[in-house]
Amino acid sequence: MSTAHARLPEGRYGRSSDERADRRLKVAGTVLGALLLALVGYFAYHYIAQNGISAQVITFDASRDAVKVHLEVHKDAGANGYCTLRSQSADGAEVGRADFRFSGAATRIDRVVTLRTTAKGTTAELLGCHTG
Repeated sequence: MSTAHARLPEGRYGRSSDERADRRLKVAGTVLGALLLALVGYFAYHYIAQNGISAQVITFDASRDAVKVHLEVHKDAGANGYCTLRSQSADGAEVGRADFRFSGAATRIDRVVTLRTTAKGTTAELLGCHTG
C-alpha cells in the first residue's frame, strides 16, 4: 500500500510560523547590529575628537639618575594639556614618571624634557597626552 502525502495548498493558509520567526530574527539582528555600529562610532568619534593633543617620543638618552626625552607634540592651536612619560629599569621596574605641561598657540612643540629617575632607566615611554 502506498500512502498519499497530503500537502497543504500553497499560499492558502499564509506563511508558516518558521518564516515569520526567521523574519523577526532578521529584523532584530539588523536593529541590534545598527545600534552596535552606532555605539562604536560614537565612542570612536569622542575618543578622537576630544583628544586635542598627540605626541611621540623621537629619541631618549638615559643616564644614571635621569632620562632626557626628545618629545614631539602636535596639538590644536591654543590647547593646553600635559603628556605623561615613564622610564623603566632593565628588570622592568618603574624608576621614573612625570607629567610635562604644554600650552600656547603653537600647534607643534618639539622639546627635550628631563625625566628624573631613581635608578638607571633603560626606556622612555609615552603613556598618553590629555587636554586640561
